[in-house]
Amino acid sequence: MKSAISWGPEVPPNLLDFIREGKKFLVAGHKEPDGDCVGSQLGLASFLKRIGKEVILCSAGPFKRSEVKSYAHLFCASPKDKDARVIVVDCTGLDRTGDLEQYLNGLPTAVIDHHRRGEVIKSSGSELFYIDIKAPSTTVMIMRLIKAMNMEMNKEEAEYLFFGLCTDTGFFRHVDAEGAEIFEFAAALIYAGANPKDTYEKMYGGKSLNSRRLLGRVLSKVESFYDGKLVISSEEHEETDRFGLEGRDSDSFYQLLQTVQGVEAVVIIRQDVSDKCTIGFRSRSWLDVGKIAESFGGGGHMHAAGCSITGTIPEIRSKIIEVFGDVF
Repeated sequence: MKSAISWGPEVPPNLLDFIREGKKFLVAGHKEPDGDCVGSQLGLASFLKRIGKEVILCSAGPFKRSEVKSYAHLFCASPKDKDARVIVVDCTGLDRTGDLEQYLNGLPTAVIDHHRRGEVIKSSGSELFYIDIKAPSTTVMIMRLIKAMNMEMNKEEAEYLFFGLCTDTGFFRHVDAEGAEIFEFAAALIYAGANPKDTYEKMYGGKSLNSRRLLGRVLSKVESFYDGKLVISSEEHEETDRFGLEGRDSDSFYQLLQTVQGVEAVVIIRQDVSDKCTIGFRSRSWLDVGKIAESFGGGGHMHAAGCSITGTIPEIRSKIIEVFGDVF
């Protein structure tokens, strides 16, 4: 019976050299960061500081998710350091870093990510990539990096990295029969000091009353298509104004609707501004919503993906229904 962790693909030796040879690093992530992005950045930054590097955490934000809001003050939105090296985590394209892109372009860049590659970073030609689409989270890849540098995680790093692993596995709800190794990674993090109870409370506790009210509004607008296989709802811009960004609790919405009998895909369309929407996709078992998101210029995983698209909610809803018609 297999019991020891198989640490997966080798960390590229040139990434290890990139870190050893650098003195100052900008550790960046995607805009609207989630727990895996923030956990990867914080865990990596802590490790880099331990080995004597100067580190600036960078994010364009906004920190919309309640579980990451408390970390927002640690991040710089406009780094001016032109003598630094960049490590981008949890995305492979500078365009996904939002307004950070203008500050990162042209700097020596490394990428650590577990999403499908999508648009490759466009920079000075000195980029290097550590990509593993089979990794359950980017934080697991940071674990591998620390091990490849012949170091052990400290308690702080374990807490950050466990947070990211729990975020991208839905606190292990999305782990299937092939996922035993994920629990071995989790065990290694707990041995190093991560606290599952505290992490669960960070992810699912402390929600605002407005988040429950907004959840009710979004649920009341759910529409069902293709014999119940697809459900779609929306959030109008005026609802964001009324309830605030802290009212958003997408994970609870997806969890609720994925328990409905016959549902395979759940979609939320949010009107961010008058002519642009953000779309979140989730699937339950066999459907690859990452490919559907890619068709709209976005990306993600098989069971969780997203994109931004120009248009209004009614216009975009029609396009989504049509696209899902090809798979249902």
